[in-house]
Amino acid sequence: MNYPYSKKGWMALTLAAVMLTSVGVAQADSDKSSAKDAQQTTASNPFASTEQKATTDTAAKPAATPAATPATTPSATTKAPKEVAANTPATTPAATPATKPATQSPAAAEQLSIQSAMDQALATNTTLKSLRIDIDTADINARLVHESTNAIKVDFIDSVGTAQNKYVSDAKSQLAKKLNALSYTATESKIKLSVQKAYYDLVNAQSQLELKKQSLTRAQTQLKVANASVAVGTRAKTDVLQAEMGVSGAQAALVSAENAVEVARLTLNQTMGVDLSKQWVLTDKDKIGTVSELPLDQATAKAIKDRVEMAQRQGDVDVAQLNYDLIAKYSAASTYSGQIAKNDIEKAKLALEDQKTKITMEVTQNYFNLNAAKKAVEFNQKAKESAAESYRLTNLRFENGLATTLEVIQAEEELTTKENQYQDALHQYHLAAMNYQTSIGE
Repeated sequence: MNYPYSKKGWMALTLAAVMLTSVGVAQADSDKSSAKDAQQTTASNPFASTEQKATTDTAAKPAATPAATPATTPSATTKAPKEVAANTPATTPAATPATKPATQSPAAAEQLSIQSAMDQALATNTTLKSLRIDIDTADINARLVHESTNAIKVDFIDSVGTAQNKYVSDAKSQLAKKLNALSYTATESKIKLSVQKAYYDLVNAQSQLELKKQSLTRAQTQLKVANASVAVGTRAKTDVLQAEMGVSGAQAALVSAENAVEVARLTLNQTMGVDLSKQWVLTDKDKIGTVSELPLDQATAKAIKDRVEMAQRQGDVDVAQLNYDLIAKYSAASTYSGQIAKNDIEKAKLALEDQKTKITMEVTQNYFNLNAAKKAVEFNQKAKESAAESYRLTNLRFENGLATTLEVIQAEEELTTKENQYQDALHQYHLAAMNYQTSIGE
């Protein structure tokens, strides 16, 4: 057979084919290594961009083999990939979980006194901010009225209407300005009262929670004792069942108390105008006798002098009297206008006396309520101490086999009741103190 090439030419051609095949295998190995590196990079970084993943997918595809490769040696083309696979560990990159951002721990609880709570509320309360705007507007209107009435000269006043425009209008605008300032003070007092109530509601809820925890601890201790007694044969199984019922009831009460604390905390934060998630360590707890209790007559006199309602009623009397005097001066008191103005004075005075009576009644009630609440705290504290001693003795008798489980449970329930009554009395005292201070204008 005649070959188109000589022996030397054929050998050169074969050598060239082998070299070309080796280059192709090397290129394929390089592409696979690049693709694997890219996969590992992508696996270790789950947040890699889409472009990086696309590049990885492209690199993972095998390189295109030249279409016309003459007479490649089969052993060369099959052995190289196997050798590469043998030398490369067949490890599939483990799916690395996405790195989650660090969860922020709740902010540390801050200490909060009643005074700081009130200061916070006064600084952020939207009602007060709106009232400040209204007061500023009223002040501007008062200045405008005052300037316009000053333009009316006394020598040119020749009628009641002109006199009223000059004096009554100015008096009303000045009264409105004064009442706005007093109203702002009264609104501050109401906000302070709301904050104090929310504060002591949280104090009460937290104290109730602590009582429920103590009750649960006592019930669990009783259950342990009952189980130990049954184990040694000194008690019946019914004692364990009764103790278990006591534990279940205490657990249910604890859950309810925990919910009450959260609701009270949210209410306080809302009243103060702060972030609802704020946590607090309340520093003003269980304070008794901190209210300055003035004698009743002095407290009533202070309320009549300082309450904004009295200032408003007195201002109405002064304006009505001024209007009547102007009618009498520039017209006649016997006219219909004069008679009506006189009736206005009497009506304003009646309203003033009625307001004084209401304030006196309110202060008196709050004064007696405060004293009664203070005594209730003292009595309930003694009852709580007696119930605690009774429970201690009953539990001691039970441990010595002289009392039943039911007797211990009843003593524990009585102690829990007295503890709750004491805490309620303390809470009522705080509320009575707030109402008393508000009623006397503090």
